[in-house]
Order: sequence, then C-alpha cells, then structure tokens
Amino acid sequence: MKIIVTHSSPDLDAITSVWLIKKFLQGWENANVQFVPAGERLESSGQPPLTAIEIINGNEVVHVDTGLGPLDHHQTLSDAVCGASLTWDYVKTHSAEFKFENSDRTKQKIEAISRIVRVVVEIDHFKEVFWSDPTADYHEFGLEGILDGLKLQKPDQDEYYVEFISNCLDALLHNFENRIWAEREIKENGQIFETSFGKGIGFETINDDVIKLAQKMGYVIVLRKDPRKGYVRIKALPKAENKKESIDLTLAYEKLRKMDPDATWFLHISKKMLLNGSVKNPKMRPTKLSLSDIIKVLKEI
Repeated sequence: MKIIVTHSSPDLDAITSVWLIKKFLQGWENANVQFVPAGERLESSGQPPLTAIEIINGNEVVHVDTGLGPLDHHQTLSDAVCGASLTWDYVKTHSAEFKFENSDRTKQKIEAISRIVRVVVEIDHFKEVFWSDPTADYHEFGLEGILDGLKLQKPDQDEYYVEFISNCLDALLHNFENRIWAEREIKENGQIFETSFGKGIGFETINDDVIKLAQKMGYVIVLRKDPRKGYVRIKALPKAENKKESIDLTLAYEKLRKMDPDATWFLHISKKMLLNGSVKNPKMRPTKLSLSDIIKVLKEI
C-alpha cells in the first residue's frame, strides 16, 4: 500500500503537498492519506528518512509537512520554502510527465503549478498580511478562507478537507493555465488602439480570460472576437468611484447595428458591455464585421 502522511487539521500547505503527490506522481493516485499530530511521524519511534519514500511495515510511505523528513520544511529558517514547495521540487524530478515531456503544454502546466505553489508559500509564512488591501473581504474568497470555513462547518473531518480543497486545486490549475495562455495572447496578439477614454485592446482568440485580464491591466475597452463562432464581446471599465467621466458604449452599439443589421447586438443596461452572439444564447446571430472594423468604431466613440 502507498500512504501519504500529513498532520491533523491540515492547512493549505499540507493539502497542496498531498494533492501534488496524488495528482502528478505516477502510481500514487489512489494513495491512502493518514494524519498524525503535527511534527510526528506514522511511527513516532522511527527516525526521519533520508529519502522522501520510505518503507514502513511493508508500505511505501511519504511524510509531507510533518515528520522532519525531506518534504517537511520545519527544520529550515527560510521563508521561501514550505512543504508544498519541497514536494513540488520532488514531484518535478520524479514524475515522467514533467521529467521527460518538453512540450509547450507541459511547460505551461509547470509554470501554472509553480505559481500556485508560490502563493501557498506566502500564505504558509503568513505573508498575506503584506498583500494589497489585506483586510478586504474579497481575500476571504481564497482557498485559505474556504478551508478555515470548512473547519468551522465540519470539525475534525480531515479527509473531507483534503478531498474538497484538492478538487479546488484541480480547478485552480485549469484557471492558472488559462491565465498564462491569456497573458501570452495579450503580449503577442493584442491589437492596441486609442479611444477618447484611453487605450483599448482587441483580440481574435477563443480564450475569454483576455477580457478580464486586460481590464485589470488598465485597458479601458477590451474587445474579443471568437475566430470559430464569430461571437464578439466588448467590455468597458466600470465607473470608478472617484471619477465623474464614464464610458458609454451606446454610440458603438448604434453604429455597429447600422453596419451589420443582420447580426444580433445586445447592449447591457450598464452601457459597459456590448455583445454579439453568446454561448448563453445560441440564437444570437454573429456579425460578419472584422476585428478591424469593430476597432475602428470603438476608436471613434
């Protein structure tokens, strides 16, 4: 049997360590997870091993974030290391998926996991106190806040915490991979244009994350045209509390309707979002206008 050992009431560091082994280390997908008091080992009389995998009572055993072995960081003073970072370093060099594959997709996955682990390191050393606006409510929506809530909602259910947060990490990995792709799209394929409100940017891509990310980067208007279905999404920055001027896409809506009356155009009541075609409404007819045609209209509003 394969066993992963971590401490009771596992924190995000411990759960991420377990997730990394079960998800990426071949043969460990169905490993049994067991819990010990923090700092202890599956067999308290045993000495910490020199290798991550040891044999205990005929079982292959890995200790993470406890036991003072290779995947436990509590014997180091470095605040750049945690159980998850040690585990990730181990998995990268022992997993065939990362050791022998060198495709762009694999590189993107490695970068995504590395960025997730860096956040876990910061949280494990309570550096979130230095994050921007650290007392803001939106930070409670992070995995650490969810895990804290689970422990209040379902006390002493360690297996449940590991399963639930591992599922969240699966989803988070997909999101990070998509974000990295969006970052590349913005850098390599974005068409920047000037409007009376500031810089806009347009894309032909199937990655919808470019819109949200480009807005966070400060572009006042973002346009995406889906090259497969022809759908168009245009979003403007919401009105800031300290600004009187606000972007209104009504004029763009009226011009585009005249240029392509056969297409279905929808202007959101906020006047900040203009849609043509949507997976939410497959009855909408996509426009025949090119990305350049639409950018030209947006430059004139």
